[in-house]
Amino acid sequence: MKLKISILFLFVITSYYSYSQEGIPVYSDYLSDNYYLIHPSMAGAANCAKIRLTARKQWFGQDDAPSLQTLSFNGKIGERSGGGIIVFNDKNGYHSQKGVKLTYAHHIMFSRDELDLNQLSFGISGGLIQSQLDETSFGGTFDPIVFGSIQNDSYFNVDVGASYNFLDFYAHATIQGLIETRRELYTDYETDNLRKFLLSVGYVFGKRENITWEPSVLFQLFEQTKEKSIDLNLKAYKNMDFGSIWAALSYRRNFDGAQYISGSGTKDQKLQYITPIIGLNYKNFMFAYTYSNVTGDVKFDTGGYHQITLGINLFCKRERYDCNCPAIN
Repeated sequence: MKLKISILFLFVITSYYSYSQEGIPVYSDYLSDNYYLIHPSMAGAANCAKIRLTARKQWFGQDDAPSLQTLSFNGKIGERSGGGIIVFNDKNGYHSQKGVKLTYAHHIMFSRDELDLNQLSFGISGGLIQSQLDETSFGGTFDPIVFGSIQNDSYFNVDVGASYNFLDFYAHATIQGLIETRRELYTDYETDNLRKFLLSVGYVFGKRENITWEPSVLFQLFEQTKEKSIDLNLKAYKNMDFGSIWAALSYRRNFDGAQYISGSGTKDQKLQYITPIIGLNYKNFMFAYTYSNVTGDVKFDTGGYHQITLGINLFCKRERYDCNCPAIN
């Protein structure tokens, strides 16, 4: 009985960011110079066009463990606009989803010249997502809702957002899954409300020729389930002759949790994990390695989550803004 309750508890905890999430799951990818992945208003906001490739794998050694791959490109279109594209493949056990997003962003510059950064941005992404449930290996007794084949369902949705970059300060607000979309992949009673709200705030300080520090916060809210989480992040950059080296530490905590049996009583555990990241920028190339480790008494596996990010910057402007703004410069 205790084992069954522990397994159910573990499923509830991990489902917050693996099973229940449609579209691209929000992990710590954005900290690898990849804010466009979650905020459409950042398309074309930087001095360079950016290509970013990520590959994430959870629970090495476990069959059908969650994995995610994303490929994104964004850059300027003319003087005040930006565009981008994201393709992704997300697999978790019998469930998988693939999708593509196209983005348009508009940037309004309030500064007196091109050196001072004071920019307000608006972005919108339209995405087509295909969800798939593989029931071919489902066996056992007859079940009227199990077809024994691969079930597919596709839907369209929209993300909208705004960003404000002022010298060393930035803030982003995004609504993902704006449109109510009816899906019937699992049951006829699935919710059509996929809306998720994201809010990011950060500031960069320190001497630009030595080490700079970037504390930031990311808040997430799922409208339908009222699930909430917060990321507390700190990044440090060291400028070098060839580019820069940097490191980050992120702590995520969910506001919701579940109870489990411990001894003769019960305990409450909330999803929380710690993510260290190391990165290297060499000229126009970048590399980052991310490792996430879930904390708490109940875990599916002692192993962590591994992610590699590769990137290249293209078509860079010769002028750089006079600020500590690594996501822009």
